Amino acid sequence: MRPQKVLLLTPPLTQLNTPYPATAYLTQYLKRKGFDVQQADLGIDLVLRIFNKSGLSELFGLIEAQKEQNANTQRVLALKDEYLATIDPVIAFLQEKDPSLAYQICGQDYLPRGARFKQEQELDWAFGTMGIHDHARHLATLYLEDLGDLIKGNISPDFGFSRYAERLGRTASSFSPIEDALRQPLNWIDQLLIECLQKHLEQFSPDLVGLSVPFPGNLFGAFRIAQYLKQEYPDVKITMGGGYPNTELRSINDPRVFNYIDYITLDDGEGPVLHLLEHLAGNRPIEALTRTFYCEKDQVVYIEGDQKPVPHTEQGYPDYAGLPLKSYLSIIEMVNPMHRLWSDGRWNKMTLAHGCYWKNCSFCDVNLDYIGRYEEAPAKMLVDRIETIIAQTGETGFHFVDEAAPPLLMRDLALELIRRNVKITWWTNIRFEKTLTRDLCQLLAKSGCIAVSGGLEVASDRLLKMMRKGVSIEQVARVCRDLTEANIMVHAYLMYGFPTQTEQETVDSLEVVRQLFKHNIIQSGFWHRFAMTAHSPIGRNPEAFDVIRTGPEFDGFAENDLFHEDPKGGNHDAYGAALKKSLYNFMHAVGVDWKADEWFDFEVPSTTIPKNLLHHALQIPEKTDAEKLNHWVIWIWGNVSFEYFQVKKKNRKGMKTEEKGRIIIHERSSTIRVDASAELIRWMEKQIPQFMLKNGENLTLEALGKQYEEAFQLPALSLISTKLWQKLREKGLLLIR
Repeated sequence: MRPQKVLLLTPPLTQLNTPYPATAYLTQYLKRKGFDVQQADLGIDLVLRIFNKSGLSELFGLIEAQKEQNANTQRVLALKDEYLATIDPVIAFLQEKDPSLAYQICGQDYLPRGARFKQEQELDWAFGTMGIHDHARHLATLYLEDLGDLIKGNISPDFGFSRYAERLGRTASSFSPIEDALRQPLNWIDQLLIECLQKHLEQFSPDLVGLSVPFPGNLFGAFRIAQYLKQEYPDVKITMGGGYPNTELRSINDPRVFNYIDYITLDDGEGPVLHLLEHLAGNRPIEALTRTFYCEKDQVVYIEGDQKPVPHTEQGYPDYAGLPLKSYLSIIEMVNPMHRLWSDGRWNKMTLAHGCYWKNCSFCDVNLDYIGRYEEAPAKMLVDRIETIIAQTGETGFHFVDEAAPPLLMRDLALELIRRNVKITWWTNIRFEKTLTRDLCQLLAKSGCIAVSGGLEVASDRLLKMMRKGVSIEQVARVCRDLTEANIMVHAYLMYGFPTQTEQETVDSLEVVRQLFKHNIIQSGFWHRFAMTAHSPIGRNPEAFDVIRTGPEFDGFAENDLFHEDPKGGNHDAYGAALKKSLYNFMHAVGVDWKADEWFDFEVPSTTIPKNLLHHALQIPEKTDAEKLNHWVIWIWGNVSFEYFQVKKKNRKGMKTEEKGRIIIHERSSTIRVDASAELIRWMEKQIPQFMLKNGENLTLEALGKQYEEAFQLPALSLISTKLWQKLREKGLLLIR
């Protein structure tokens, strides 16, 4: 009997620069279980089908046939020959297949320029310090966005480069608006989507199609795909899973949904999809499915099952086979450094640990499996997976997509990467834990960490406690400083409109953010408006946080985003523009000396935050080395060699010859020499191999001190007061716990 054939699809649209990893994880797992699996990213397929000479010719023909055209449309149509001549080279450039085109793109006479380019002069200064290729990618992105606006204005108002018909998936209490949209004739974008889908169906002929729906902007595309499958391939079974069902559809009871989709699975897909395939093969009764919805006799049925989730260590690694990795587009939409990192270049997405080790934040979906079930994988296994992915993709850039990467697991990962000399570039999400010491930040940087993002949220100690965030403003500042000094870029998630947040606290939050940028200890940030969700502690018990749930009324489909009133809080609608404007300027070192209230175009109170709050916080010293006896001694910078020589010193009896020693540290860009007595250098020559991670064992400072005491008959702690020790600490000798 042939193995069942499974086609896993990411509906349009997500990122253009890299595939979303959900299908890649599930592909690898199901292949190991013996199934014939293929995967496709219909988002990148669709974009590449539209944005080529043939696709644009079709688009222009459709628009020219329309009677009414606005001024921007008329300009684009007048320049259509220029667009047709440049679209294929621009796409090749964004795919990094023709880098020399950057010089042409940055000239005034190559790209046709529409309304999006009106912002270019405002942004020229922001790109002044960037290379020509970055500037060219930004201009090419504006060029594509002009064409995207053309599609929105004339063909499909719901089109976007990272989302499609997102409005239908947001706060979708009822399925009716989605079904109404599905009853409409297919527009040109829908037709191209079906064309892309049909190619995969013809190549593979699946028994089961799995739709991975991470965001609201993928939902309508998923239903368009399902609708077509039901009409043209009625024998193919369809299942839906992913982030959107996991958070939005846990209470679904509308049977109309199952006219399009046969099954909806919740949480990690490995177990539910495996059991579903066993059921479809006749080897498992339907009552034994796991975390799965289906419809029977016009009633929605949910089977929880008693099977525990597949452990994180058994889920494996993402398998990107079948995805067009060289065809993704490296774009630069905006100057925000973290958003640029997110959309520029192809990143291998991978998870270090399942869930969140903290899982206490009152605004977060801590009651759901993807947050609440915390499981780690050992560092050796993670690096094995990293090497496998590099071998498959040829790419060494990794985005670890953890909810919050655990500091100690990051430590172990960094040590394993350095020990095995695996060179990667990586970034991730973190909590600003005090565990992230200066030395640990240096270690992470040495292992390839270039950036982190973490939640400062409301920048108010009162509200941080109410959030159960587990950090303080001063702690966040110190961690940000240590990361920045290690050359790790820091992006802060910022939040306003949290329950009971007053106008004063909003102004004070802006002041804290100003000081963070003033001290140059964060480089990027983004203000989010607080959203109350059904699965967060606030959503489950709004009264405990002094807010009132006002809707929406659940009508059988999605339930997650909740409306609320905040009688004790300020007028949160009024503050967003000033917060975002100030942050944009701070990221470009503009206005960091302004008073906080000067950013608002209406009267607000002056800040109550002392101007030197963070200055004082940053003066608080770390623990001394004497307080770190249980820390590992680790050497990470450069190879070392040793030499010994004679020096003559004058004393009362004349000249005396004394032997000295020297440690020579060979860094990539410089050579450093540290002198001490020959006896101490010879002793250190024997010890340093224990610090260099070669033998897989780590030596503590306490153990090293005892060796020093035995060798020199001196107190163990006197080692750390020697000039040699202090110099080595300056040059890369770390104490890590």
